[in-house]
Amino acid sequence: MPEPEATGTQQAGTQEDVASPGTAPGSPSPKSIAVWVLVALIGAIAWGVLAISRGEEISAAWLLAAAVGSYAIGYRFYARFIAHRVLKVDPTRATPAERLDNGVDFHPTDRRVLFGHHFAAVAGAGPLVGPVLAAQMGYLPGTIWIVAGVIFAGAVQDMVTLFFSTRRDGRSLGQMARDEIGPVGGVAALIAVFTIMIILLAVLGLVIVNALAHSPWGVFSIGMTIPIALFMGFYLRVLRPGRVTEVSVIGVALLLLAIVAGGWVAESSLASTFTLEKETLVLWMIGYGFFASVLPVWMLLAPRDYLSTFMKIGTIALMALGVVIAMPTLKMPAVTDFATRGDGPVFAGSMFPFVFITIACGALSGFHSLVSSGTTPKMIQKETQVRVIGYGAMLTESFVAIMAMIAATIIDPGLFFAVNSPGGVIGTTVQTASQAVSNFGFAITPDALALAAKEVEEASLLSRTGGAPTFALGMSEIFSSVIGGAGMKAFWYHFAIMFEALFILTTVDAGTRVGRFMLQDTLGNVHKSFKNVSWKPGVWLASAVVVGGWGYFLWVGIKDPLGGINQLFPLFGIANQLLAAVALAVCTTLLVKSGRLKWAWVTGVPLAWDVAVTLTASYQKVFSDDVKVGFFAQRDKYQGGIDAGKVLPPAKNMDDMHTVVTNATVDGVLSALFAVLIIIVLADAARTCLKAVANPESVRLSEVPWTESKIIAPAGLIPTAAERAELAAAGLDSGGGRVKEPAAS
Repeated sequence: MPEPEATGTQQAGTQEDVASPGTAPGSPSPKSIAVWVLVALIGAIAWGVLAISRGEEISAAWLLAAAVGSYAIGYRFYARFIAHRVLKVDPTRATPAERLDNGVDFHPTDRRVLFGHHFAAVAGAGPLVGPVLAAQMGYLPGTIWIVAGVIFAGAVQDMVTLFFSTRRDGRSLGQMARDEIGPVGGVAALIAVFTIMIILLAVLGLVIVNALAHSPWGVFSIGMTIPIALFMGFYLRVLRPGRVTEVSVIGVALLLLAIVAGGWVAESSLASTFTLEKETLVLWMIGYGFFASVLPVWMLLAPRDYLSTFMKIGTIALMALGVVIAMPTLKMPAVTDFATRGDGPVFAGSMFPFVFITIACGALSGFHSLVSSGTTPKMIQKETQVRVIGYGAMLTESFVAIMAMIAATIIDPGLFFAVNSPGGVIGTTVQTASQAVSNFGFAITPDALALAAKEVEEASLLSRTGGAPTFALGMSEIFSSVIGGAGMKAFWYHFAIMFEALFILTTVDAGTRVGRFMLQDTLGNVHKSFKNVSWKPGVWLASAVVVGGWGYFLWVGIKDPLGGINQLFPLFGIANQLLAAVALAVCTTLLVKSGRLKWAWVTGVPLAWDVAVTLTASYQKVFSDDVKVGFFAQRDKYQGGIDAGKVLPPAKNMDDMHTVVTNATVDGVLSALFAVLIIIVLADAARTCLKAVANPESVRLSEVPWTESKIIAPAGLIPTAAERAELAAAGLDSGGGRVKEPAAS
C-alpha cells in the first residue's frame, strides 16, 4: 500500500504551529511573530554581551539567556523544519511499539514517560563533567560549542537516528549500518559500536562507584528509586492504566522522601549498613544492570528513568532559577591562555580538537544514537513524537551542560585549577597548590583553599579531578546563595554528589539493555532466533554477555588503579565522538537512499565536522611527540625510564612502570583501530551514496511497509487545540491511546 503524505493539522506538533483567526492556515499569527522576535533579540543581546566582554566579570545570567534563547529558536524552527520537510513524519503510520507490542521490549509508552526515559538514558556523566573540564580554556569556547553543537549536530543526530530506527522495527545502529551501507562497512560498524559501547558503560560505572563508595546517603536514596519505580510501573500497567499525572505526583513525593530519608539514614545506626565498599557496589550494579535489561521495560526501566528525570530536570531548573536570583558572576576569563598554548593542567591539547572531544555529550554524543536505535524506537507511540523526544531531550541535556559550565566558572579560577589539577602538578599541600596555581597565572592563598574544603566539610579539595566535585562546588555556591547561606554549603555539596550519581546510573541500566539489543541484532545475522529481541534465551544470554563485559573492566579497574577500565579511560571522549560519526554516516546514507539527497546536508555537515575533529584527535593521540597527548610518546617515555631503572610518576614501582607502558600501547593501538574502522564505515557509506545517486533504481531499503496506526496521541508534551479536540472526539485523555474499534452489529 502506498504511504500517504501527512498533511494539515495531523502534522501540527506544537501550539505555535496553529494560526490565529484571520490568518492564513499554517501562517504564524502576529502574536507568535512578536514572541519569537523577542526571544531572538534576548538571545542575540546575550551572545553579544558574552562576545565583547573581556577582562571584566559578567553575570552568569547572560550565559543562561544566550543558551535558552538559542534552544527555543532551534527547537521551534530548525527541529520543525527537519521533522516535517526533511523526514516527513507520518502520524498515520504505525510505529513498532504499536505493531509489535509484546509488553516486554515493544510497548507504546506515553510520550511524557518516554521523554523522561530517553532523557535519563542519554544524560549521563558527560554533560555534568565534560564542560567543567573544558572550562580550563575559558567559558566562551565551550559555551559556543555546547549551544551550536547541540542545535546543528547532537539533537539532529538523535532525532534522525530515532526516526530511521522507528521505521526499521527499532533496529540497532550497527545493524542499520550493515543493512543499509553494506557488509564491509556494516561489519566494521558492528565491531566498533559494540566495543565502544562496553568501554562507555564501564567508564560510567566507574564514575558511579567513585561517587557512591562510603556514602550511605547516596546508596540509600538511589537504592530506594528501584522499589519506587517498580510501584510506578505496576500502577500505570495494572492499578491505574494511563494515569500519568497521578503516578507522577506519587512518585515525586516518594522520591523526595527517599532523598530526605537518606540524610536521616546517614546520621543513624543504619549508616554502616548502607556504607558500601567499591567492590560491593560493583556487584550490586552488575546485578541491577542485568535485571533492568531482562525485565519488561514498563516494569522497571521506563518508570525509574521517568522518576529520575524529575530529580534531574527539577534540580537543574532550580539551579537555573538560583542563577537568576543570585546573579553570580563568571570569574573564569572568557578565553584563557591554555586555549592557545595547549598545555593546560586539567587536560593537555589544543582547543581544536580537544575542547570538542572533552565536552562530548553536552553537544554531540555517539552514545545517544544507541539509545535512539535501542529502547526508545520500540516504545514511541507516534512518528510525530521524534521531535520532542529526540531533539527536545537532547536540548535538555545540553542545558545541563550549560549549567555545568556556569558551575565551573562562577567559582574562583584558582580554586578551579587546584581542584582539577592532578597531584603530580600541584603537590599535596595547600601551600604547594597555591604556588602551582600562581604559576598558571591565577592567585589563591593556602588559607582560601583550606577554607573552601572546610565549608563543604571535606578534608581537602586538592586534585579532586574528574569534574564532579567542581560541579558540586558550583551548585553549592548557587543554592547556598539563595537558601541557607554559607552554613548550607556542605549540605548542598553532598546533595550534588548524590545527584550526579543518580544522573549517571540511569545511563548504565538503559545502556545495558541497548547493548543487549545490539548484540542480539548482531547474533541474529548468524542465528535467526536472535532477531526476535524478546526471545527469552537470547535476552538472558545477551544481557549476561553485556554486563559481563563492562562488569569485568569495572571490577578490575576498582581493584587496580592502573588496570581494567582505568586502562581504557583515556579513550572515552574520542570513542564516543567516533560513535557519533557512525550514526551520522548511517543517517546521511539513509537520507540519500530514501530520495532526500537535497536534504543530506542536514546530517552531512555535522558528520564532516565530527570526522574532522575526531580523526584529528585520533591522529594526535597516536602520533604526537608530546607525552601529555600522544599514547606512544608516553609509552616511549616510560620504557626509557624502565631501561634507565627509574620510576616515573604516577607509577610507584617498576611493576607500575611496565603497566603504564602496556596501557599506553593498548590505548594507542585501539585509537588507531577505532579510527581505521570509522574510515572503513565512511568509505563504504560514500560508495553506497554515490551508487544510489547514480542508479536510484538499484536502491534497496530495509524500511518496513506502511501500516495504518490505530493510536491517537499528541506530538508534543502539551497537546495543541486541534489535538485536544481529536482526543476528546475519540474519548481519550491527554495521554492518548488506541482508538476503540466500533462494536460489531
